Amino acid sequence: MAMTASSRAPQGGGNEASERSPFLRVTELLAPYQPAKPLITLSLGEPQHPVPEFVGPILAKHIADFGRYPIAKGIEPFRRAAADWLARRFNLPRPIDPDTELLVLSGSREGLFFAALTAVRLVGERRGRPAILMPNPFYPAYGAGARAAGCEPIYLPTTPANGFLPDLDTLDEATLARTVAMYIASPANPQGAVASRDYFTRLKKLADRFGFMIFSDECYSEIYTQGAPGSMLECAGVDYANVVAFQSLSKRSNLPGMRIGFAAGDKRFLSAFHELRNVAAPQVPVPVQHVAVAAYNDEAHVEENRRLYRLKFDLADQILGSRYGYRRPAGGFCVWLDVSAKGGDEAVTVKLYKDAGVRVIPGSYLARQQPDGSNPGAGFIRLALVADSETTAEALHRLVQILD
Repeated sequence: MAMTASSRAPQGGGNEASERSPFLRVTELLAPYQPAKPLITLSLGEPQHPVPEFVGPILAKHIADFGRYPIAKGIEPFRRAAADWLARRFNLPRPIDPDTELLVLSGSREGLFFAALTAVRLVGERRGRPAILMPNPFYPAYGAGARAAGCEPIYLPTTPANGFLPDLDTLDEATLARTVAMYIASPANPQGAVASRDYFTRLKKLADRFGFMIFSDECYSEIYTQGAPGSMLECAGVDYANVVAFQSLSKRSNLPGMRIGFAAGDKRFLSAFHELRNVAAPQVPVPVQHVAVAAYNDEAHVEENRRLYRLKFDLADQILGSRYGYRRPAGGFCVWLDVSAKGGDEAVTVKLYKDAGVRVIPGSYLARQQPDGSNPGAGFIRLALVADSETTAEALHRLVQILD
């Protein structure tokens, strides 16, 4: 049964002090202390696996193109390669049109941010203050986009009780009627939950009924150990109306510094999105786009990437066991541990840094306070298993030794 907006619907607001970067906050938290052992950083989700071997030669071949301004929509070979990859990877209603339904991005982060600015202009009049929905905890670009668009961010708590995905049954009609867009991440960051086809279908029906956009953050879709996650595009209908999926090569291909990804889906939205990005967003260098063409046409390096992460989750299974509520996530490369019985997320973050030389991030820094005063990230810490297997094992052994 739907809840009324005045009683139980999750709302935003009152979180100005926590809108700062979670990484800046953890740096400030740990500033008074020195680690007792050589530092191992698990707080930042920056892939550390080798860069694919084809990157250097392709950049060298196209180096003269650094002397050109790139077009905002992306070169045709890139758009075709990305669209073909989507068709191979997912069970789409029909192939994506690379000319009208796909745009290059300078990484998914800027795209997710600018998407909110486009949505608030495109969706039309809302009944009440325009709102943007997002999971809580969430990727900071979602909240930044909502605030820049002048919309109320509404935080939907993702907890063990709801499988770490926003509970669609908690959304009342008054809230949905003023919704401009909803961000959804699958696999979720930080918990690694994967949305089912049924979940995506239910969300699509809500978007069509109330006329809001779905921004599906799928940048972790190629890192999994329990079966390949699906895409929101698979459930978007033949016209992809109200749905845009965001992809990136940062995680899939270990290329976080190249800043390249794409948005695909609703061509009406992408047309308006292109107009905004053409004057406001960073352009993607042409040589980088040629690297991406090769990346989307090669799965061998992606399979090797998954193998390396699988080995590290095998280590986590062995070393953590069932401690701290650990469960192997369905997707992504993060571990979400419940340390509420060990003093809470901030205290444990300090203890692990000071006594074990392991840097993690408090879950409360990745989330926002709910109207009832709760924070769904409080009591958890996030570990990103991005280092090599030996370093990861050492960090996990230190964590268990200190916390136990």
